[in-house]
Amino acid sequence: MTFDSLAAQALGRVLRPGDEGFTSGSKPFNERYAATVPAAVLSAASAEDVATAIRWAREKSVLLVARGGGHSYAGTSVNTGLVLDLRGLSSVHVDPDTALVTVGGGTRTGALFAALRPHDLAFPLGNSDEVAIGGLTLGGGVAAVSRAWGLTCDSLVSTDVVLADGSMITCSATENPDLFWACRGGGGGNFGVNTSFTFQARPVVDSATCLLLWEWDHAVDVMLLVQEIQRTAPDALSLRVGLTSGGVVSLIGWHLGSADELRTLLAPLNHTKPFRCDIEDRTYWEAVEYVHHETAGGAFAGRTRTTSVPLPEEGVRTLVTAVSKWPGSGNPDGGGAALFGWGGAINALGVTDTAFPHREAMFLVSLDTSWASSDSPQVVRDNLEWLTALHEDMGPFADNASYLNFTDPDLVDWRQAYHGPNHARLAEVKKRYDPDRFFTFSQAV
Repeated sequence: MTFDSLAAQALGRVLRPGDEGFTSGSKPFNERYAATVPAAVLSAASAEDVATAIRWAREKSVLLVARGGGHSYAGTSVNTGLVLDLRGLSSVHVDPDTALVTVGGGTRTGALFAALRPHDLAFPLGNSDEVAIGGLTLGGGVAAVSRAWGLTCDSLVSTDVVLADGSMITCSATENPDLFWACRGGGGGNFGVNTSFTFQARPVVDSATCLLLWEWDHAVDVMLLVQEIQRTAPDALSLRVGLTSGGVVSLIGWHLGSADELRTLLAPLNHTKPFRCDIEDRTYWEAVEYVHHETAGGAFAGRTRTTSVPLPEEGVRTLVTAVSKWPGSGNPDGGGAALFGWGGAINALGVTDTAFPHREAMFLVSLDTSWASSDSPQVVRDNLEWLTALHEDMGPFADNASYLNFTDPDLVDWRQAYHGPNHARLAEVKKRYDPDRFFTFSQAV
């Protein structure tokens, strides 16, 4: 296959294996899929480049996938055909009068925070600098401030999309509203390539954060108490309680209020004697940096469920026991489980108001494992079997619903789990805007 004709039409560079920039423009963040290498990468310089690439790929019958940050848990931002690298679409325009923020489809979270900070404006965003705005938004986008401000997609005002025939449209609540509905939680890579997003931002709020750590023997009591605290807390507070294979129980939280208020909300934990307790007032931007997520990288897999009520003690003990029996690997990230506090403003909209269906959930139950590229196939199998067993064991205690942005390639009933009652409407939108299924992957609508 020659890509010379594409290179002649596009403003951006066409890169082949061995070219400088090829790997950075195509390598998946999850090294579980590192063996998948595309035939070429187009570093798109404009929305017109995106349209050119789509038309060219259709004509040549070449598989095409758009890549924003490359953080797909399932490796769906890379294929063996043409990868459309959107990193060049990274402009950010902030209108301080209307608080409208327009960003290119490949804009990274870190760059977006940096552009918003001088204006003291914000909207819900992730806690990893390298995640791109497209995947985050299109899958819903749960942030540490989502209980107060909703999902990333709830702040979306409009988006520009290049469709499967190469045409460009804008969609909003009044313009192509069916596609706009689908773009708010229906998943990236399904309906077109989103080249621009406009969000409604709001003034930042001084905050408080917390980090508490416990020894393992406190795990059950802490998880039960944290769930009750989150259940009754104001929407301004969002908590994540985690269990690590290293034998540590952690609680990290962000409160859009004062540290004194946060200490009062966390008072039921006072008798549990954490070996670390950090509760401090912070500016909004200091809080952003405090909850920033670090990872050792490597290969990993995640599975999720949701629950509309706190996990019962038996469910918590199931998590604690399983994590204590994680099979081990060469990745320092290890394995673990976490409960993310949902509800609040996330649930202010109805299940079918946007494509994101989990509007009745109180917690996301997140399960994960990791391994190193040097680990044996048996270690990988042991880790994946451990994760599958834990996901099944949690079935009696949590719902068969999964968060699309923590994509699970091994999920069997993924249509129901990701999309719930919205899948049928998503399929109708797919037929309308991509009738030939040009955009496709293993879990495509």
